[in-house]
Amino acid sequence: MIMKCVAYKNGQALGDLTIADISEALKDKETFVWLGLREADSELLRNIQEEFGLHELAVEDALTAHQRPKIEQYGDSLFLVLHTVILDEECVNFGETHIFVGNRFVVTVRHGSSISLNKVRKRCEAKPAQMQKGSSFVLYSIMDFIVDSYMPVVEGLQQRFDVLEEAIFQQRPSRQTLEGLYELKRELLSLHAAITPLIDICNELMRFHNGFIHKDVRVYFRDIADHIKRIDQSIDATREMLIAAMQVHLTFESVRQNEVVKGLAGWGAILAIPTMVFSWYGMNFKYMPELDWPYSYPAVVGGVSLCSLMLYIRLKRRGWI
Repeated sequence: MIMKCVAYKNGQALGDLTIADISEALKDKETFVWLGLREADSELLRNIQEEFGLHELAVEDALTAHQRPKIEQYGDSLFLVLHTVILDEECVNFGETHIFVGNRFVVTVRHGSSISLNKVRKRCEAKPAQMQKGSSFVLYSIMDFIVDSYMPVVEGLQQRFDVLEEAIFQQRPSRQTLEGLYELKRELLSLHAAITPLIDICNELMRFHNGFIHKDVRVYFRDIADHIKRIDQSIDATREMLIAAMQVHLTFESVRQNEVVKGLAGWGAILAIPTMVFSWYGMNFKYMPELDWPYSYPAVVGGVSLCSLMLYIRLKRRGWI
C-alpha cells in the first residue's frame, strides 16, 4: 500500500522514509515529503493523518473513494480528487487519485485503475530547480500527467468510432453496431464528466490558496486548463459525430425496412390478380358462359400470366421489386 515515501530538501532527494520517520523529517523547515499510497486501508490512513495533521473528513473521503472531482481546503492542507482513465483493450477503466497538499508535503492515494506516478516522480527529481518550489510544483506535475493521459484515451475512442462508422456505411446496419455506438456514447459522457470539473479546479488554484501555491507555479495551472479545454473539445466533437452516426444508422434501418415492405406489397399486388380470377371461377354457379368454351382454361391462364407480368414490369421500373 505504501508505494514510495521520499524527503526532499533544496530540490534534492534525501532518501526514502518510513511512516514513523515523517514527523522527524518535517521538523526541518527546508524539507518537504512526498508520499505515495495505493488502496490504503483505514489503519494506514489514520497513521498518515497523525503524521501530517490531516482533517478527518478528507481522510474519510480518501478511504471510501467514489468521489467526484473536486478541491477542498481543510485548515492547513488542500484535498483534491482527480479521476484517472486507462484504455485497456478498447475498454475504458476509471480510477481515482486523491491528493493531500500542505506547505511541506504531498500525499497521493490511488484507487482503482489509476496510473502509476513513478514517471512523475522521476521527472520532478530531474528538475531540482523546480522542486525547490515545493509541493505546489509536485501538485502541478501530478495534475499535468493525469490530464495528458486523457488524450490517448480520447484518440482510442475516436478510432473505435471510425470502425463503427465504417460498419454503418459499408455493411448492413446491425444491432451490434448500434450497441457499440451506444456504449461509446456512454463512455464519452463519463469521460466528459471526469475532465470538465478540472477546469474549475485549475482556475481556483490560479486565483486562490496563496499559502499553498507558489506564485511562479500558478501560470502552469493555466497551461493545464488549456489542455483540458482542447481535450473537452475533442470529446464534444466525437459526441456530435456519434449522435449523427446513430441517426444515420436508424435512417438506414428504416430505409431497409421500407424496401422490404415495398417488395412485399409489390408481390402482394401481383398475387392479387390470380387470387381474384381463381376466386371468381371457384364459385359454384350453374350458368357461367366460359365453362363450355373449349379455350377457357388456356385463356384464363394466359390472361392471368399476362396481367401479372405487366404489373411486375411496372413495379420493377418503379423500384418496388
